[in-house]
Amino acid sequence: MRLGRVASPDGVAFVSIEGDGSDAVAKEIAEHPFGTPTFTGRSWPLADIRLLAPILASKVICIGKNYAAHAAEMGGEAPKDPVIFIKPNTSIVGPNAPIILPPSSSQVDFEGELAVVIGRPCKDVPAAKAADVILGYTVANDVTARDQQRHDGQWTRAKGYDTFCPLGPWIETAIDPSDLEITTELDGEVRQRSRTSLFLHDIPKIIECISSVMTLLPGDVILTGTPEGVGPLAAGQNVSVTVEGIGTLTNPVATKR
Repeated sequence: MRLGRVASPDGVAFVSIEGDGSDAVAKEIAEHPFGTPTFTGRSWPLADIRLLAPILASKVICIGKNYAAHAAEMGGEAPKDPVIFIKPNTSIVGPNAPIILPPSSSQVDFEGELAVVIGRPCKDVPAAKAADVILGYTVANDVTARDQQRHDGQWTRAKGYDTFCPLGPWIETAIDPSDLEITTELDGEVRQRSRTSLFLHDIPKIIECISSVMTLLPGDVILTGTPEGVGPLAAGQNVSVTVEGIGTLTNPVATKR
């Protein structure tokens, strides 16, 4: 199932998206998408409504340096254990929403990633049971003020600006995430291309690690790390992240007014 969140003529709603291309239809879900969704009976052609970020997370937990090649390009060794940091939920935006470059930063980078969406409250989840707590998977861009990341020595400011966590276009619930191609394009030019099979720490291990620290709630989002090839964004550009089997997340880049 493809789960989304949309702005329709009738308001904001969670939906199930059925069909492809011009034939795609969004069917309204009553209340929330967790568990077994029930439907209101209302639907809209996807072309007539606006896709929003597919989920409202209480928190976005991220894994740093989860590809050896990216760790190398950042000038460090591959970490033995998952490196955890958090982006605030206010950094989340949806497809086609602008990434706003803060005037305080001279280098804002894209980082295309696969994201995991949690489906139920959980704590201390063993890796073998991780699949039981996952709602599905979506596409993310872990936008980063790289100069501030280097300056601060910790990553909260650099990762936390409003609009620095684009998510979308929807959540795919029926996919094997173990070997998916991930590609990032800047104005149509491929800048990142890798596969999730190259993770240093796979998704079950990541969930085990994070849930040993904090309780995960329905809708929480885990960013699984970016491959090599990260680079700067400039106003007027468009950045697109594609994850095989899920879809493409595209956002324009703009300066703060």
